[in-house]
Amino acid sequence: MVFSKTCEYAIRAVIYIAQKSEDGTKVGIKEIAAGIDSPVHFIAKILQDLSKREIVQSAKGPNGGFYINKDARQKSLADIVMVIDGDRIFTGCGLGLKNCSESKPCPLHSEFKIIRDKIKVTLHSATIGDFNKSLNAGLSFIKER
Repeated sequence: MVFSKTCEYAIRAVIYIAQKSEDGTKVGIKEIAAGIDSPVHFIAKILQDLSKREIVQSAKGPNGGFYINKDARQKSLADIVMVIDGDRIFTGCGLGLKNCSESKPCPLHSEFKIIRDKIKVTLHSATIGDFNKSLNAGLSFIKER
């Protein structure tokens, strides 16, 4: 597990919303929670944070709900991670040491740096909109089967 549980839910929710709102539809909180196997109250708080940071958009009223606009579809998964977990995954020590650095490395420093750099490249290159094709084709999923 690389991400916090909150971050995992956030990524799944954003991908779910992007898929469901591709045609302009707005998705309700209960549908999102059911679609990603998340408690409603937990995902509501996460989506509130993501909305404030313009990762997702929301509309109130009878036809309201969450959606992802064209600009947000171009944001990367790294943007979601930064909102929820900060930059720790990109800069942190593999052992959680505060003073680990190039000049004062922990025993895992060199190996973990390689992994951390691969994660950074992957998350920065994958956009929110990238996943719709594989989800729509049934080649990937975001809910336990």
